[in-house]
Amino acid sequence: MEPLAINDVTGQVVDAAYHVHSTLGPGLLESAYHACLAHELRKRGFKVRSDVELPVVYDDVTIELGYRIDLIVEDTVVVELKTVRKLAPVHEAQLLSYLKLGNYRVGLLINFHSARLKDGIKRMVN
Repeated sequence: MEPLAINDVTGQVVDAAYHVHSTLGPGLLESAYHACLAHELRKRGFKVRSDVELPVVYDDVTIELGYRIDLIVEDTVVVELKTVRKLAPVHEAQLLSYLKLGNYRVGLLINFHSARLKDGIKRMVN
């Protein structure tokens, strides 16, 4: 996928997240935002995979450790959702690890607990 197309996908994911957040507001469980965002993106015609298993490959051995990516949109953009008071460096490290392990270039970290969603969105590149 071309870089412009990836930017279009991330822009649509952010727009869909704003729509979900403005409809539901902050304060729900992560699973509610997860399901609603996946629905909103599919409604817009995007291919969305949810709770995607992510193994660790070490020394040519695939090790299943239970890591799961919240959403992958159009097989290119990783979306990690949170409902925490404030995003922490560990959340950014988690997303970067998912990007590296899955060989993805772009990810979005979205915290639906933020009163203003724009304060809870971080775009990261591997």
